[in-house]
Amino acid sequence: MSVFGSILSVTMLAQTLRTSVPYVLASQGGVWSERSGVVNVALEGMMLGGGLAGVAVAHAGGGTALGAIAAMIVGAALGALHALVTERGKIDAIVSGIAINIIALGGTRVVMNALYQSSSNSPTIDGFTPHGSSILVRVLLDPMSIAALACVAFTIVVLRSTRFGLRVRACGEGPLAARSAGLAVVRTRVFAVAIGGALAGLGGAALAFDERQFQSGMTGGRGFVALAAVVLSGWRPGRAAAVCLAFATLDALQGVLQGHARALQDLVQMLPFVAALLALGLVRRGRSGPPAGLGVHAE
Repeated sequence: MSVFGSILSVTMLAQTLRTSVPYVLASQGGVWSERSGVVNVALEGMMLGGGLAGVAVAHAGGGTALGAIAAMIVGAALGALHALVTERGKIDAIVSGIAINIIALGGTRVVMNALYQSSSNSPTIDGFTPHGSSILVRVLLDPMSIAALACVAFTIVVLRSTRFGLRVRACGEGPLAARSAGLAVVRTRVFAVAIGGALAGLGGAALAFDERQFQSGMTGGRGFVALAAVVLSGWRPGRAAAVCLAFATLDALQGVLQGHARALQDLVQMLPFVAALLALGLVRRGRSGPPAGLGVHAE
């Protein structure tokens, strides 16, 4: 099959949708955190922690459903920790986020070595195995694909149409004014970042379940790409998901181009990250700025 035939194939579409799931879930986590006013570069670490938790529970006999729940719990715990350290401890959010990423990267290796006597990868698991007549149908029926779509809808509806969502947005836009109006800004931010961490952790589980195992550092920068999608989208969940789909297309394109141009494999693998940097550089300043209170402490 020619290059163009491979790019326009159903397999390419299915691969794009499958690849987009971890990006989309992590991006929704980033939206929750940053719309509340907490800068979050720790999505990578939350995905790693969630991915290992999901695989560990599934491998222990809990099944993939309980594994997904465990991934969300670990992600939420890391999110709450990040918010508390940032808001209560007054630690710079970038420093806190980088620390969580480093702890998650090293900590997952330590835990894997303790559980499986290997710091590089876990034993294989079954993962979700949806049935269907074609690869595209199987991807669409995958519980993680459905969960990603549901999380986007959940984020849009809750942030836009509920009292809690209004409080989250108020804390992100004007924390001092929100505090003067009687809102518990720190508590609201902790809840919001914990929700975001849970979604990022679920994204890590989706990646690990798709690979049928957890591998050290397997996120490979996906958390940072998801954060770039949040910025490019103007901190809007629906648009963030759409940007993630675009990045996933480039990611899926790697497999197609690698098969036709093996000498350029290293360059091809850089496509999503180069595209993210170029897109960030081309965004017009002021066109869709961040929440006014992003990074501003309430106390």
